[in-house]
Amino acid sequence: QVQLVESGGGLVQAGGSLRLSCAASGIIASINVMGWYRQAPGKQRELVAHCSSAGNTIYANSVKGRFTISRDNVKNSVSLQMNSLKPDDTAVYYCWLSNWGSNYWGQGTQVTVSS
Repeated sequence: QVQLVESGGGLVQAGGSLRLSCAASGIIASINVMGWYRQAPGKQRELVAHCSSAGNTIYANSVKGRFTISRDNVKNSVSLQMNSLKPDDTAVYYCWLSNWGSNYWGQGTQVTVSS
């Protein structure tokens, strides 16, 4: 059974930085995609960033230049370095894995950016 365990998140002032990490366990395909989504109150869940096992990345326009996604394929982990945070970045952030054609989600971690 695939599980995703997240760490990081918390409360930070605008302009600050946070780092999220996520580790996947279970049977993980060598070719997969990991990433992060977020959901703010009253809004739909949205893509933040993806990174394939080959290192190809996709970022939401709203976070380009501020957030950096990285992976460790040996550890089946993904991290999100978030800099220059804004109040609009406040949301629950979810780790995501596309593995063998199925989607898996972490439990979510709260990121709150105060103005």
